[in-house]
Amino acid sequence: MEKKGSLQKQKVDRRYLEILAELFPTIAKASTEIINLQSILNLPKGTEHFITDIHGEYEAFSHVLKNGSGAVRKKIDDVFGHTLSESDKKSLATLIYYPKEKMDLVAKTEDNMNDWYKITLYRLIEVCKCVASKYTRSKVRKALPQDFAYVIEELITEKLEVQDKGAYYESIVQTIIDIGRAEEFIEALSELIQRLVVDHLHILGDIYDRGNGCPSIMDKLTDYHSLDIQWGNHDVLWMGAATGQLSCIATVVRICARYGNLDMLEDGYGINLIPFATFAIDTYRNDPCECFKIKGNHEGTLAEAELNVKMHKAISIIQFKLEGQLIMRRKEFDMNNRLLLDKIDYDRGVLVYEGKEYELLDKNFPTVDPKNPYELSAEEAAVMERLQAAFEQCDRLQEHMALLLNRGNLYKIYNSNLLYHGCVPLNEDGSFKEVDIFGKTYKGKALYDVLDTYIRKAFFALEPEEREKGMDILWYIWSNKNSPLFGKDKMATFERYFVADKELHKERKNPYYCLLENENVVDSILGEFGLPHKDSHIVNGHVPVLQRDGESPVKCNGKVLVIDGGFSKAYQNQTGIAGYTLTYNSYGLSLVAHEPFTSTEDAITEETDIHSNQIMVQRMPYRQLVGDTDNGRALRIRIEELKELLKAYRSGEIVEKTL
Repeated sequence: MEKKGSLQKQKVDRRYLEILAELFPTIAKASTEIINLQSILNLPKGTEHFITDIHGEYEAFSHVLKNGSGAVRKKIDDVFGHTLSESDKKSLATLIYYPKEKMDLVAKTEDNMNDWYKITLYRLIEVCKCVASKYTRSKVRKALPQDFAYVIEELITEKLEVQDKGAYYESIVQTIIDIGRAEEFIEALSELIQRLVVDHLHILGDIYDRGNGCPSIMDKLTDYHSLDIQWGNHDVLWMGAATGQLSCIATVVRICARYGNLDMLEDGYGINLIPFATFAIDTYRNDPCECFKIKGNHEGTLAEAELNVKMHKAISIIQFKLEGQLIMRRKEFDMNNRLLLDKIDYDRGVLVYEGKEYELLDKNFPTVDPKNPYELSAEEAAVMERLQAAFEQCDRLQEHMALLLNRGNLYKIYNSNLLYHGCVPLNEDGSFKEVDIFGKTYKGKALYDVLDTYIRKAFFALEPEEREKGMDILWYIWSNKNSPLFGKDKMATFERYFVADKELHKERKNPYYCLLENENVVDSILGEFGLPHKDSHIVNGHVPVLQRDGESPVKCNGKVLVIDGGFSKAYQNQTGIAGYTLTYNSYGLSLVAHEPFTSTEDAITEETDIHSNQIMVQRMPYRQLVGDTDNGRALRIRIEELKELLKAYRSGEIVEKTL
């Protein structure tokens, strides 16, 4: 048996080497690749940038992406030190972030634009050299803008054979100015610096909801050079809506109404809301809908606000009905405590819940049949049928969901760090909680893996039953007490709208959140996902860090980093800041706490970068190289494979393919 297995392995090895030989058909090509890969191993590790809980705040997100959480400004400081004034550094940084807009402003006040072009080009070239220095020429070449690739490569590459280097570079720069291409070239250099300053971007979930810039954020991520996404509960909700899952669709529309972002559905995704609006006006014409006011500041007319609250109430009632249908159909979800419409005494206007009566703040339920409270009216069913078709047939939405599927997972292990959005469900004693998913129990990593599988089934399963399970799991992940992305005992949406008693509003968190300072628990989570206890970290989003109350994002002696600090404006009064981000470069990990972003216009005209405070979380004992990363380990494996190919060529086992 052992001999048979050995023969099988030899066949596999031979077959693999033959495939490798197609890529490297000669000894020379295989040898060159080994040398190239070996050289890459000794380059400095690229900078990773971690962002979470963006919640539709496009302007702030775009700015943080442009400045690399302060990485661009640091490169400017590294290059120019004390040779540039503080104002010149700010001006150069703003130019790199917003080259077109900044040049338009400069042109209004600058007397000699040619001199300004020359000075600026030289400064940008120096910064470009700095950010390109940690990459191979090949990688830099791939990042170069097509129109200026050759010229930029000439300017940022040291040319030892040129005697008078100053004259050589000056002639190139002067020619760029003389032929009227300075502004385009400055723009190209600025975008290249942005591109090279961050090697890889991690988005730890909740791109969607609250702010109205979600489609623009997804467009920007679609074009990003190197990216992974850990889905958040709000992202999963939108994924469910895109599959046509009715409870998810209703919840997405409700949240958009709650934050005054219904126009995002219409303008951003082309979802026709006119039939729904007509239904809401007709049904709640004389209802002030006091419990359904817009959250946050809403810039619109009084008529628009009145329509919004009616649509908000209409979709909320539809959501509660649809959720009730799903809970009764999926007994295994164990969510009967969320069945509340049948607990209402509609004549008296009270909720009878767990032996107590609560007077309702809103007693008008024109579409609810007390005998069958979870049944949609004919008009509600027609509204949902139209919305379902609109979500399923929206090309832009489906493209954005494809990005989430292609670049995303529920968790990611990357360079000894464990990244996820929510929590690992735990029991009070810190042990992993066992969770039933369609008749089988899972816990820890296995729970994440099975939920990830079902999410993909919602989009790709051929069997209708498995596809429907996947669609329903997307809603389960959004709101179930055992979901790693929700992590609370209930979602008290109904109670917050209809019941004044705040005791019913409470959503108790999973014990995970109380155990993040317990090193034994944290080590058990790291071990569960196959990571060593030393020098590994959990990077966590989802729950805002209340800096205003003295809460720290660094927990368990630095092993856990919670980086949701309130990107969303809706949270900033609670958190006191506008979000945490994390950077991990060759020197170590740094948390960055951001002050609120005012506007793109202020950032350009006033040169007001986001004020950010950096906290070094872990300084590496030596500068990290590519060879110390996951990619480095993969490169070493490829080097060994190529060495085996060389042996096969030299022994005659595989023949070189020469012309």
